[in-house]
Amino acid sequence: REGQEIMETPNSQPSILNINVGILGHVDSGKTSLSKALSKIASTAAFDKNPQSQERGITLDLGFSAFIVPKPSTIDIPQDQIQFTLVDCPGHASLIRTIIGGAQIMDMMLLVIDAVKGIQTQTAEGLVIGEITTDKMIVVINKTDLYPEAERAQKIERMKKGLEKTLSGTRFAGSPMVTICANPSDASSPIGIDDLISTMLHHMRIPSRDESGKFIFSVDHCFPLKGQGTVLTGTVISGKFNLNSVLEIPHLKMQKKVKSMQMFHRPVQSCKQGDRVGICVVQLESKSMERGLACEPGAIQPVMGAIISISKVRFYKGSVPSYSKMHVSIGHSTVMATCVFFGDDREPELEEKRAPPFEVMKTLRNFDLKRDYLFFEELQVENKFPTGTQWAYLMFESPILCPEHAVVIGSKLDTDIQTSTCRVAFYGNLLYSLEPPSQLPTSVKTPGNVAEFPLKIFRKREKIGNVDRVQDENTIIGHQLFKKETDMNLFTGLKIILRQEGEQDEEGVIESSFGKSGKFKVGFRTAKKRRTEGALHLLFKKYLFSKDKKIRQ
Repeated sequence: REGQEIMETPNSQPSILNINVGILGHVDSGKTSLSKALSKIASTAAFDKNPQSQERGITLDLGFSAFIVPKPSTIDIPQDQIQFTLVDCPGHASLIRTIIGGAQIMDMMLLVIDAVKGIQTQTAEGLVIGEITTDKMIVVINKTDLYPEAERAQKIERMKKGLEKTLSGTRFAGSPMVTICANPSDASSPIGIDDLISTMLHHMRIPSRDESGKFIFSVDHCFPLKGQGTVLTGTVISGKFNLNSVLEIPHLKMQKKVKSMQMFHRPVQSCKQGDRVGICVVQLESKSMERGLACEPGAIQPVMGAIISISKVRFYKGSVPSYSKMHVSIGHSTVMATCVFFGDDREPELEEKRAPPFEVMKTLRNFDLKRDYLFFEELQVENKFPTGTQWAYLMFESPILCPEHAVVIGSKLDTDIQTSTCRVAFYGNLLYSLEPPSQLPTSVKTPGNVAEFPLKIFRKREKIGNVDRVQDENTIIGHQLFKKETDMNLFTGLKIILRQEGEQDEEGVIESSFGKSGKFKVGFRTAKKRRTEGALHLLFKKYLFSKDKKIRQ
């Protein structure tokens, strides 16, 4: 049985560095054929073992396989070998949720392109997702045997020049390109695979692995193992985990002791961030855990709201208004969320604009819950407000597990998949979990017996009235700003601007109401003669989540 040998193979001794490689591209570009040509070790669901995949002839789920190479002398790492774990992502438009889930564990990416068809819709979406999740990419031009041999070199060169131009506007400008034929039409051996492996070794980024964080495990497959239990296979997102420790499955609200662990058929005593591992537990129904998150006890809690850093994907053509509903993906989970966008009440400094989004995203800088933030009517473009200077508050329609600093991707997945438009709209990192105002515990109260919401987002508001009469050299009477039923106590003490033609703007203070018709008294520090004309501008802030009626400036 498939999977049975996972818990029965003898231990292996060499130390191994694992590199997770996402394989993305349009449907039928040859991603699975490439995985087969590279791989020496297969895991569950590798190479389209899913019966529906075999029936339809396309990849429907993530496939995992691997190959191991000796450490080259040019790479300075303490391990003896390098294992490339290949994450074969589906290419069909309808499976973008699965693609996003697979992409978020990548250390580097292979973008597979059909040599004849070039860049297609899902090639472009894969490129966008890759820009969000990794900083190393190799372009793999596949199916080169489909060109007549006499024209092949010329056609491939033209293809490369076109790709160089396309990539020049992305963070992958100058990425290496390798030509291959993973599954030749004449049934001969794959072509160009050794060259591709050499390129992967030369251009790979040695990942930074941190064992100190909380253990979080992204599960992508689950299957029963007769006589032993249930195996959860996935990738360690953060932290370290030891054999015989307790594993929590938050969405099932259960904890299980880990019976055994393996990495591609090799029994291990522990696993750490970046490792691809199978974890065996007992008394767990495999059908209850198709994919999701597991962790050390208490590491993750389901939330209904979150604050994220955010950037708009430049290839997304539409606007993203505040209060719009978007599909939000965190790991393998996708839920609908209402989005509220906000940012600094200023233009970003020039050095902030120069900062690469991928690096700024890692720092999670500049956000402070104690500050006030300006409401944005819609998500701003990155060249005006790069990551680190605008944020979003997401209110989820159902609870979602949000690991600390998780990558968050927002999409419009109800867009017609037959169109060629990019559906990925924004990305960012989780900063804080914050329940929506309606979900706050009643124990948190303000003096007005209103649940306190710590996120302060305001709209700029302006009301304009006129001068009614001059009362004396320090006082004027204004009107046409408030209704007669307005509670003037809310506005007493607020600053107001007097604008008169030919004069400098002058700041006064609303002192009180005047009569019962909505008129009001404005006082000025400087005594002088003022004309019985001009406009009175009241500038103030209206806070989105404030339940009191106090007006602030």
